[in-house]
Amino acid sequence: MLNKVRPALGRVLTPVGRTVARTGVSPNAITIIGTAGVLAGALGFFPRGEFFWGVLVITAFVLFDMLDGAVARVTGKISKWGAFLDSTMDRVADAAIFSGVMIGLYRDGQEQLAGVALYCLVAGVVVSYAKARAEGLGYTCNVGIAERAERLIVILVATGLDGLGVPYVLTVALWVLAVLSTVTVGQRFATVRAQALADTETRPAAPAPSPKAERPRERPSENASENAARDVRKAARRDGAKRAKGGGGRRKWHVRKLDSASEPRP
Repeated sequence: MLNKVRPALGRVLTPVGRTVARTGVSPNAITIIGTAGVLAGALGFFPRGEFFWGVLVITAFVLFDMLDGAVARVTGKISKWGAFLDSTMDRVADAAIFSGVMIGLYRDGQEQLAGVALYCLVAGVVVSYAKARAEGLGYTCNVGIAERAERLIVILVATGLDGLGVPYVLTVALWVLAVLSTVTVGQRFATVRAQALADTETRPAAPAPSPKAERPRERPSENASENAARDVRKAARRDGAKRAKGGGGRRKWHVRKLDSASEPRP
C-alpha cells in the first residue's frame, strides 16, 4: 500500500543522496551498514526488554538504509547485484526485528504472544518470497495490504509504545499483523494463480499431425496381400518342379542299370 508514496519519497531523498554521494560511500556499503545497525538494535536491546531504545536505534539505521537507492541513482551505480543485496539484507533485518521481539516476550513470560511474533516472522517471509518467485516466473505480484513497509511501521511503533509502558499495544499489533500477513499471502496466491490460468488459456495448441506422418500406420492394401500370395504360390511351384526333376533322373538311372544287366556277356 505504501508503495504509492515511493515516488514522492524518492524526490525527498534525492538531495540527501547527493550529499551522501559526495563522501564517497557506495550504495552497497550503505545497505550493509544499515542492516548491521538494525541487527545491533534488534538483537542487542529487544531480548533484554529494552524495546524503546531498540526502536530508536533501528529507526535511525532504517532511515539510513533508505539512502542506498538515492545514492545509486545519483551516482549511476544501479546494478542487479545491488538490487539483490538490498532485497536480501531487508529479509535479514526483518527476521532480526521479529526474532528480537519474540525473544524479549518469551523471557518476559509471554510465551503465547512470542508464538504470534514467530508466526508474523514466518508469514512475512512467505509474503516476500511469493512476490520474488512470481517475478522470477514473469508474473506481477504487487498486491497486498501488509507489505514490508506496513509491517515494519506497525511493529516498530507498537514495540516503541510498549517500551514506554502503553499496555496491550504490542499484543494488538502482533495479532493484527498475523491476520494481515495471512490475508496478503492469500492475495498474492490468488493474483499469481489468475495470471497462470490466463497464460495457459492463451498458449497456442500443439499442431495436428500431418496425413503423411500417419501413412506408415495404415493397413496394407488388398493388392499387396494378393501379390504376396501369388509370390508364395510361385515359390511352391518352383520347389515342386525341382523335386519332380530330381525324381525322374533317379528313375532313368535305374533303367540303364537294368538294361546293362540284361545284355549277354561276351
